[in-house]
Amino acid sequence: MNMCTDNIEMGNARQPSESAEKRTRLVLASYNIRYAVGRYLIASGLLRKLGYNFPTGRAEAVRQNIRLAAEVFSNNELLPPPDILALQEADKETGRAGKQHVAARLADDLGLEYVHVGSGLPHGIKPKEREWWLNFEEQVAIDDAGDMGVALLSRVPLKDLERIDLPWHDCAWRPRLAMAATITLSDQQLRLFNVHIDPHGPLDNQHQQTEAVLELAEKHDGPAVILGDFNTLSKQKAIEIRRLLELHGYTTPFPTRIPTWRGAGIIRFHADWIFVKGVRVNRWGVVRPLNVSDHWPIWAEIESGTHASDVQHSGGVRTQ
Repeated sequence: MNMCTDNIEMGNARQPSESAEKRTRLVLASYNIRYAVGRYLIASGLLRKLGYNFPTGRAEAVRQNIRLAAEVFSNNELLPPPDILALQEADKETGRAGKQHVAARLADDLGLEYVHVGSGLPHGIKPKEREWWLNFEEQVAIDDAGDMGVALLSRVPLKDLERIDLPWHDCAWRPRLAMAATITLSDQQLRLFNVHIDPHGPLDNQHQQTEAVLELAEKHDGPAVILGDFNTLSKQKAIEIRRLLELHGYTTPFPTRIPTWRGAGIIRFHADWIFVKGVRVNRWGVVRPLNVSDHWPIWAEIESGTHASDVQHSGGVRTQ
């Protein structure tokens, strides 16, 4: 049974088990799945300018990519199966996603419950012009009845769900948002924030969006995790966003320049992060190769702890 209110959709709900409430460790993963259309962001954008809509057979291509992602997230080869999977660019029945509900289909394949938070696209309004180097992304048609959004897929109970509209400046047609949920970890209430920060405009814009999430996180009395696509598409942005989170007491096991996004050729950036506060990180990794998106998933195993200084940086990149 699915429920939907205020652009928050919940599906595949199950009764929580006693063992889930007593967990002391959780594997978290984050993935900008790019509506499961494949890795070729720049190449597909150039082909569209020439009149070719790549990939062909869109619905089946997206469905096959979702199945591939489900296999990787469950077979324990490139990463341990996540207890919570945060998705960004999780389109719901848009034309560019082949009318697939990406989060729901992936949750079905993994046997997980899901929460999808829709962006609430303004229909009938033409998108604003953007920097040429960010203009390769396929747009959702102005009359498309579908939506974009972020999602959490989970095998543990999620509560206190919250939609977070992030402040924007240069690209109003594509609202940016985050979502929050609370999870029981041992005897603590962990607040989890899944974010999708806007790449448009200067670093100050990204700081304002990240600070909006930090302000909400500060209201939670307990451990917190902020993860997702921060769109730190330059060395400077990666350094500054990390510094901002660290000033607020968060740490991350990920080296600042480890690539999680690839463009054409050798273009690589560290766009995706997992920041923690009040929990330990035992293991972590970047899931390469997986070609369902232009991003690679990232993951971390966290364990309940009482101080930020307990965070460990063991583990490393787990690749094939």
